[in-house]
Parts: sequence; C-alpha cells; structure tokens
Amino acid sequence: MYNAFYGFKESPFNLTPNSRFFYASDKHAEALSSLIYAVNERKGFIVITGEIGSGKTTVTRALLNKLDARTDVALISNTHLGSRDLLMAILDDLEIEYKPGPKARLLSQFTEYLIRQLKNRTNVVLIIDEAQNLKPSVLEEVRMLSNLETESEKLIQIILIGQPELQKKLALAQLEQLRQRVAVYYHLRPLDQQETRNYILHRLRVASGSGQQYFTDGAIDLIYRFSLGVPRIINHVCDQSLLSGYIDEKKTIDEQMVQQVIQDSPMVRLASGKKSSLDTQEALI
Repeated sequence: MYNAFYGFKESPFNLTPNSRFFYASDKHAEALSSLIYAVNERKGFIVITGEIGSGKTTVTRALLNKLDARTDVALISNTHLGSRDLLMAILDDLEIEYKPGPKARLLSQFTEYLIRQLKNRTNVVLIIDEAQNLKPSVLEEVRMLSNLETESEKLIQIILIGQPELQKKLALAQLEQLRQRVAVYYHLRPLDQQETRNYILHRLRVASGSGQQYFTDGAIDLIYRFSLGVPRIINHVCDQSLLSGYIDEKKTIDEQMVQQVIQDSPMVRLASGKKSSLDTQEALI
C-alpha cells in the first residue's frame, strides 16, 4: 500500500520470510555457515533452535539458495504426522515414485533412492521445520533414517529446526541415541541493539535501493526496546509505523509515531510478559 509513497520496490518488512532480505548478523551468518558446512561435509544430523520469530525460517531459505544443483531437498513443515505419514511426505516432496504400502516397504524404496543418489554424487537433505511438534516416537524414527549410511558417509543429511521446546524434547532419556547423532547444534539468539539498527537499515536499503533514512535514531531505539531484538516483532512494528506515516503523509518515522504504533499493537500484550530493557511495558506507552 505504501511502497510508492516511500519509493520502495517492494515491502521491506513483510512478515513472510524472504531470503532477498536476509541480514547476515553474526548470529544468523554463523547459523547459516553451520548449516552449509554440515550439509556439504555430510555430517548427518543438524539441529537449529530459536525463539518464535528469531529468523530460523529465513536462515533456512538462505541455505536453500546456497545449495548447488547436486543437492536434493525435502522441506517438511507439517509436523503433526505419524512416522509412516512423515515418510510418505518426504517421498512426495522429493518427487520419488513409490508403491504405497507398510512403512517397511516405503523405507526400502526410500533407501534405494538414496543409494541411487549417492552413486550420482547427489546429496540428499531433509529439513523438518517446527520439529518441536514431532512426537518422541516419530523423532526416533527420524533418527533411524540417519542410520542409512555407507562406511564413509551419510546417505541423508537431516536438519531439525524448531523452537526451544525442541531442546527439552531432545533431552528426553528415550532420545539419547538421537542426541548422540547430532553433529551440529546451533541456538539462534535475538539481535542486540546495534544489530537491530543494522537489520532495519539493511531491509530499507534492499527495498529502496538507497541509503535514505526513514526512521529516526530514537524510533529505532524504541523498536529495539520493545522487540527485544526479535526480527518478526521488529518487522511488525516497522511495517505498521510505515503505514502510519503513509496515512499521515510523513516520510520520516519518529519516536512518537512508533510509540503510538506500539500502544495500538496486540503485541504489547505479548511483550508485556517478557523482561524488557524497560522496567514495565507502561513505560513504552
């Protein structure tokens, strides 16, 4: 709605993850590098965790853009599945022709596919998003997939991406063998104050193709104090602030405008239960 008013080629703070806007903070760059290393070196099991809105999906999209043509990827986001349904979802996402049947038959067909891909020097990567929703029994079945290997390398690389609850689930005694299989583990933390500023300016530069200052320093500082450095909340406040500026025909967003957006936002209730750099949420509004 406001793109033409500000001179944006596209919305800079869309809530839908877009790898074009990927900001390589130290944390996000390290997470991405860890994923690329683990996939290329066929390390097997990788676990990435982070709070809601911390940028896990954006990092995943950035990874997909970095993988070469010799990598086949299955991306599973529906994790309310049993083990057999999950296996069928993997086969479907990899576009493998298979004969339906019991889980053992499906696994056999999947193994044949992996062996063919290995002979073709093609790496197979399974990415399971929202993995904290998988039942422990299904996670154990996923662990069994990682047993598919030759004497020297894994036939499939498995990336589990989830909220901190995934950490607790992996700590269960019944998943000890899975924990021992994790070759790379990374927890994605929120942005700090300087990273938040750089993140906002980066997305504005990508959207506008210029270095124009759309937010005052005070506005950016307030956005950080409210969002606690969580990218999704940053995007929400910035988007609503730009919309407010468009309605009021103001091309520079100041602290007072951001304060009003925060006051009107349902995320005030979400953030009020968190420990902020402000003593109370009322101090924001």
